[in-house]
Amino acid sequence: MKKFAIGIDIGSTCAKAAVLDEKKDLKEKLLLPTGWSSADTAEEIRRRLASYIEEGTVVATGYGRVCVPYADKSVTEITCHGKGADYLYQAKSMTVIDIGGQDTKIIRIESGNVTDFLMNDKCSAGTGRFLEVMANTLGLRTEELCELASRGKDASISSMCTVFAESEVISLIGRGEKRENIAFAVVDSIVKKVAAQAMHLLPPEGEAVLTGGLCEFQYLRSSLGKALGREVVSSPNGRYAGAIGAALVASKLES
Repeated sequence: MKKFAIGIDIGSTCAKAAVLDEKKDLKEKLLLPTGWSSADTAEEIRRRLASYIEEGTVVATGYGRVCVPYADKSVTEITCHGKGADYLYQAKSMTVIDIGGQDTKIIRIESGNVTDFLMNDKCSAGTGRFLEVMANTLGLRTEELCELASRGKDASISSMCTVFAESEVISLIGRGEKRENIAFAVVDSIVKKVAAQAMHLLPPEGEAVLTGGLCEFQYLRSSLGKALGREVVSSPNGRYAGAIGAALVASKLES
């Protein structure tokens, strides 16, 4: 029996890896930019986690899962994010909101099983990429934009297309709008888009949990909670949900 279960989640923006030991405790985690080549990123993960991989089973998921040649199996993102969220939050009934780099996933989980899901993969509005583009336009890092947004008000972006929304931001800058108000408008735009999607699967009761790269931004999470009418909880390991779920699948392959 293998000693470790390794999950690798290669997203469009960031790659995550999680290592579980025989007791399914989180032994190691890894985060690095995906870059232009998912194959190169997968090789870098193999190099960094070589000692674990030699004694473990590997399952890959995410945008670049087909680029992990040493994986024993590849599994869909929905399955892995569902399992990872169940591991992290352990709620009988929950709706997982995963805001990724290029898509947003809404996943309903009942007693540890995925019962329904929605996925926005046609437009980057409401995703990490949208936030990154707007932050660059304002000359900010994404975390700086979210912090600045908490001090803004009374501005809005009407377009849900990233290109047109960027033009609106440039127009607001040209009109002399305060930067914190523009940041507020950017976050508000993301929140409205994600909340509208999440409401389709959000039941009257149960937890709402946030995973993905944006789960660490407190202002975005609290704003999303207000839009949904309930608290949205997160975890320090929320962005690793997909990798943890893949590792859990790997642990089943070992037995």
